[in-house]
Amino acid sequence: MAATGRVKRWQAQVASAALHNAYIPGFLKGTLYQGDLKHLCVPGFNCYSCPGAVGACPIGALQAVAGSPGARISLYVLGFLGILGALAGRWICGWICPFGALQDLLYRIRVRKPGKALKFFRTARWTKYVLLASAVLLLPAWIAQTTGLSIPVYCKYICPAGTLEGGIPLTLADPALRSAVGPLFSWKMLLLLITVGASILFSRPFCKVGCPLGAFYSLFNRVSPVGLTYDSSRCRRCGVCVRRCGMGVDPRRDPDHLECIRCGECARACPGKALHLGIRRGGTGVRCTGCKEAAPVQPPHQ
Repeated sequence: MAATGRVKRWQAQVASAALHNAYIPGFLKGTLYQGDLKHLCVPGFNCYSCPGAVGACPIGALQAVAGSPGARISLYVLGFLGILGALAGRWICGWICPFGALQDLLYRIRVRKPGKALKFFRTARWTKYVLLASAVLLLPAWIAQTTGLSIPVYCKYICPAGTLEGGIPLTLADPALRSAVGPLFSWKMLLLLITVGASILFSRPFCKVGCPLGAFYSLFNRVSPVGLTYDSSRCRRCGVCVRRCGMGVDPRRDPDHLECIRCGECARACPGKALHLGIRRGGTGVRCTGCKEAAPVQPPHQ
């Protein structure tokens, strides 16, 4: 997996989205796949209720087991995600997540992009960790313990991917569901519209602020063998890599930043080939301590 990439990232994203949603009859009939694969988690952020989904959403699975006494199931979900995170970190976000690919596609729409939003995203990025801890883990566990009910708080009240991939197509296909649409659906449609609009103006805003799965994978960025390495002897201090980064990261100063999705855009743009995306044998990437003033730390529209 060289920096230039024998397989283009968009090709990997399209193939992954197709594999995540390979149940074609579901789209034609407005029904869900109920085969054995649905008991397995997929690596990307993809709704369980999407008519084409062949696997379970990992965030939905985490909520389902948060308050469950079934230790085996809980260990399976956490173990599966932990193994993926340890092996690849947020590379999954950059290369195979369907909802991340959708944001990349929306950002390619040619409209005038706003000015800097670095301070906002630097502060707001911690929201996804709060959502992971509260809406995905603690609240479902507390509700299950106090009421005996299993309520997927994040999926039910927040998730824009669920609205787009599951709520809209199933509602369009089922007249009974259309008649039952109420304030909750309207609220989630509003969140989806905000997500879509923000994705046109900013690079991957949901990944930065609202994705608990990305928050989970980011915890492994510093130990994952898949990542960036930086060679300061090749660096021209031009700042091209910083301006190219859609996540607002300076890959020279911190190749293992929690926000880095290992997309490789910085490595492809680097004129001196100082950055490399691949499997690292020597542990984490090497930081540049003298790059703080070498170039602007933020692209103009992040």
